Amino acid sequence: MVWQKGTNRMEPLQELSRLGVSIWLDDLSRSLVRSGRLADLVRDRCVVGVTSNPTIFATALADGQAYDSQVGDLAVRGVAVGEAVRELTCADVRDACDVLRPTYDRTDGIDGRVSLEVDPRLARDADRTLAEAKALAWIVDRPNLMVKIPATEQALSAITAATAAGISINVTLLFSVERYRLVQDAYLTGLEHRLAAGQSLHRGPRSRRSSSPGSMVPSTRSWTRWTPTATPTRRRCAVRPRSRTPGWPTMPTYR
Repeated sequence: MVWQKGTNRMEPLQELSRLGVSIWLDDLSRSLVRSGRLADLVRDRCVVGVTSNPTIFATALADGQAYDSQVGDLAVRGVAVGEAVRELTCADVRDACDVLRPTYDRTDGIDGRVSLEVDPRLARDADRTLAEAKALAWIVDRPNLMVKIPATEQALSAITAATAAGISINVTLLFSVERYRLVQDAYLTGLEHRLAAGQSLHRGPRSRRSSSPGSMVPSTRSWTRWTPTATPTRRRCAVRPRSRTPGWPTMPTYR
C-alpha cells in the first residue's frame, strides 16, 4: 500500500485500486509511450488500461515532432489520409499494448488492455464497423487490444459478430439501462456463437463499458478513467444479467 506522506491516508488511486477499481488513462501519444511515462503511470499510479479516440490522436499529432518521420514517409509513399491515420494510431496502440502486456498476463486478461476506436463515421453502418474492427485487430495484432464500438442500435450486430470473432470490445456511448441491456445481450450472443463454433473463451473476448462524466454506466465491474487533472470516480449500477444458455460454461469472474 502507498500512503500519503505525513498522513495516515492512502493515495486516492492506490486506495481505489485496492478496492477493486480498474484505473484507465484517457490519453495516449507516442511521446507518452516512448518517454517511459506510460510505464511510470502503470508502476506508480495503478493505471491498468488506456483508452484513445480520434480527438486524443489529433491532439498528439499536433504537438511535438514525434510523428514527423513517419508522416514524411507516408507522404512520400502517397498514402491516403485515412490509411495514414490508421497506420499512425495503430503503431501507438501496439506500443501501448506492449507496455500493458505484463499487467494483462498477471491478471489473466482482466486488466492490461488498450482501447482503439473505430472510425466514428461508421457508427450507423454495422457491416463497415465490423470490417474496421477486424482490420484494427489484425493491424495491431496484440491480444490485449480492445476495439471501441459505439452503442448505436445499428452497431449492436457488429458487437455480436466482433465478439464471436474473438475481438475484445469496448462499448461506448451508453446512456440508458435499456441500451445497456441490448449491448449486454449482443455481447453474450457473440460469446454463444463463439462457443458454438468450438472456440475458446479463455482470456477473451472481453467487454468493457466506457463513460463520460455525468453519464450512468451499468457495469459488472467498476472502471475509472483518469487524467492528471481529473479526479477519479467510481460508478456502478446493478443490472440483472440475462439467463445463460443451458450448458453455458463458468465464466471468469471480475474481482
